[in-house]
Parts: sequence; C-alpha cells; structure tokens
Amino acid sequence: MMIRKSAAVVAAAILILTTLAAASLATQRPNDEELLSTREAVWRAWFAGDTAMIEKLVPPGAIVISGGEKEWKDQAYVIRSAAEFHAGGGKLVRLEFPHTEVQHFGNVAVVWSTFVVETEVNGKRESSSGRATEIFVWQHGHWSNPGWHTSSIK
Repeated sequence: MMIRKSAAVVAAAILILTTLAAASLATQRPNDEELLSTREAVWRAWFAGDTAMIEKLVPPGAIVISGGEKEWKDQAYVIRSAAEFHAGGGKLVRLEFPHTEVQHFGNVAVVWSTFVVETEVNGKRESSSGRATEIFVWQHGHWSNPGWHTSSIK
C-alpha cells in the first residue's frame, strides 16, 4: 500500500513538472503565427516604403543577399531602396508565400519559402517569383529579421 502511494506521488510530481516545463517552453517561444506575421510585415514594409517599420524589424547588423547580385546589402541599403521604390511610385499588388517551412533553433528561426510578388510602377505591372531563406531572432519580446537570401525562379 505504501509503495502504491509513493508511486502515485512520483507520477503526480512527474505530471506537474512536465506540465510546468511545457508551459515554460510555450512562454519562451512564440508560435509560428507571430513569426510569419513578422515575416510578412518586413516584406510589406519594404514595398510600402515604411522605413520606420523596417528599422524596427531589420536590425543594423543585417546581411541581405540577392541571387544574381554581386554585393551584399545591409539595413541602410534596405531602408534606402524601400524609400526609393515607394518614392518612384512603386506599389505592391500581390504578395504570396505558396510554400513555407520553419525550423526553430532556440531563439532563432529559419523560414524557408517560395514567394510570388506582383508590383506596379507607373502603371506597369511586373511579377516575379523565387525562393527565400530568412533568419529571425526572438529578442526583447518580438521577432527581428537580421538576414535573408532570395533568389529568382525562372
């Protein structure tokens, strides 16, 4: 009888500890919905020329690589190019991510995606599609996007 009570106490303790551990993990890492919302906010901020939002979500040490381009870029370039696109009359018509996979490594997430973008500049529409590998870091209660690599699909 004493052994059964001890086993029940141990089982209850394990259940409580497991529940507490799961709750702790849930509070330490947000779900992918917030992560993917941040990813979309970065893209939409660029096309809208929202430099304040880009500055908030893309940190100063960011590294940006685009397929077919020799130079790597940084936060300053991302902000400048977004402002230029918007000032030149560019606007986003369509943004889709047909396929997305997410991998978590502690407070870092890698988002693998295909994308479809349609823009309009001075009445002329242009579509492009490609692949993106994006890095996100959970810091100070929100996701930031310190780097990505995009390449076009022909």
